[in-house]
Amino acid sequence: MPEPWNNWYHCNGNTYGTWVPGDVRGWRARHHREHCEGDNKNPPPPGTYDALAKYSRNLMTRPEVHLSIKARTRARDAMVEALHFHHIELVALCVDDHHFHLLARFPNHDPRKWVGIAKKESARTLSSENIVEEGGIWAVRCRCLPINDRDHQLNVARYIRNHKSQGAAVWLLSKVSPQPTARWH
Repeated sequence: MPEPWNNWYHCNGNTYGTWVPGDVRGWRARHHREHCEGDNKNPPPPGTYDALAKYSRNLMTRPEVHLSIKARTRARDAMVEALHFHHIELVALCVDDHHFHLLARFPNHDPRKWVGIAKKESARTLSSENIVEEGGIWAVRCRCLPINDRDHQLNVARYIRNHKSQGAAVWLLSKVSPQPTARWH
C-alpha cells in the first residue's frame, strides 16, 4: 500500500450483512484469498456467485442491518464525537442506511484501530438509546485507502458530501470543531 499523503485516509465500511461474499455487486475476500470477477462498478455476470451468496447468508446469525434516518444521525454524531475525543483530525463523515465513509488524518498509520473505536461507540450509543437492537450494527473491519495528494483529498471530501443527496447523515468540518469530551477513555 502506498504511503498516504500527510497521513490522510478515506475509510468506509458497511452495516452487518449488507455486503457479503457472493453479492451480486461483486465482492472481495479478505487478503484476496478468493478471486471474484468484477466489482461494484462492473459486477460479475448474474448467477455466477449465487451459491456463495446463499452460503454467506446462511452463516449470518441475525438479519442484515439497515439504519433509519434517526439511527444514521446518531451514529454519525457518536462517530464524530469518538474521533474528536481521540484527537483524530476529521474532515468529512457520512452514514447512510447501509454504510459509512470518512476522511481523516490518523497519526500512526493505523486507521482501522480508530475507526473501530468510532464504530463501537456508535453501535453502543444506538443500542443504549434503543434505536437499534443490541448485537452491533457494523460489519467486521473497514476499508482504509491512503490519500495520494491534495486533489485526491478534495475529491473524497466532495464524494462524501454528495452522499447527502442519497439520504445520508453528513458531517463536514467547519471552522469551529467541537471540543473532545471526557466520555471515553
